[in-house]
Parts: sequence; structure tokens; C-alpha cells
Amino acid sequence: MIPQDITDYLHTHRVDWQQRQHRLAVTAEELAATLHVTARRVAKSVLVQVDAQVFIAVLPATEVIDEDRLASVLGATIVRVMREWEFEELFPECEPGAEPPFGGLYGLPVVVDSALADEERIIVRAGSHVEAIEMRYEDFYRLEKEPRVAAIGRARSYGTPTWSDWRQTPAAS
Repeated sequence: MIPQDITDYLHTHRVDWQQRQHRLAVTAEELAATLHVTARRVAKSVLVQVDAQVFIAVLPATEVIDEDRLASVLGATIVRVMREWEFEELFPECEPGAEPPFGGLYGLPVVVDSALADEERIIVRAGSHVEAIEMRYEDFYRLEKEPRVAAIGRARSYGTPTWSDWRQTPAAS
């Protein structure tokens, strides 16, 4: 079941959304496959520490964070992808790894990869590995009070995993 805080947040802000139940999917790419949608429409939340502040970086399932790009966009000196155990207390009602991208609900700033802005509808985690939320990108953008949108990702490598790939999977997918 989608946590009440999440549904209340969406209802309070008058966001039109649909609940999408699905079989267990741990990674964002598994979620796309399970729902039979392109992985570009599945928006994953990656928690990053930007200097001393925590951000939710939102990007398509097909991408991973490019720390250098994100640092440049935010004018930061240090950007690092956080490990699940470092942020799970920020999302107490959510299953680890299924954090939704709703920074306004959790008091966190949001930065969105520009590739998502091209999608009419996106699918996001709903706090669980068996339920998701589908909504218009435009509604997400409005809900998050016009978050910064920039090219912050890079194509995921499907060859030999790199350190960056490993540390973003599955915790950040």
C-alpha cells in the first residue's frame, strides 16, 4: 500500500495520478520492464550529498548520476551518491530503495535530469517495490515547485560495472 503521507501530499496539491501495481521490481529498469513501459519514462530517485546538503536527483532509469555535471550545475565542490543506510531514516514509511522523488514532502531540494522533461508522463516509486505512481511530468514539475532541470545523468554502462554503477544499484534505483 502506498504510504498515507505520499497520497496526502498528492491530494493536497491536487495532482492527478494513477496507482500502478506491479510484481516485485527492485531496480528502476526492472520496474519499467514489469510495467511494459520504456525505461526513459521511469524516474528514479538518487540521493546525493552535494557539499553538506542532501538532494534528490531524479533521472530516467536508463541513466546514472554524472557527479561532475551535477557539481557544475549546482556550483558544488563535492558530490557523492549516498548509500541507502545514510538516508533511510529520511523516508521512514518507505521501503529502502523505493523512495519517491517528492522533495517537497521530505524537505529536500530536487534536481531533475532534462531528459525527463521530454516525457509527457512519468512513473515514480511510491515507497514500495510493488506499487508505483504514474503522473504527468508537468504536474511533477509544478508539485516540486519548479525544481532545477539540467543534464545531470549519463548513459548507464552495460559492460563491466564501474564503481559508480555499482554504488548506484540497487539502492538508488
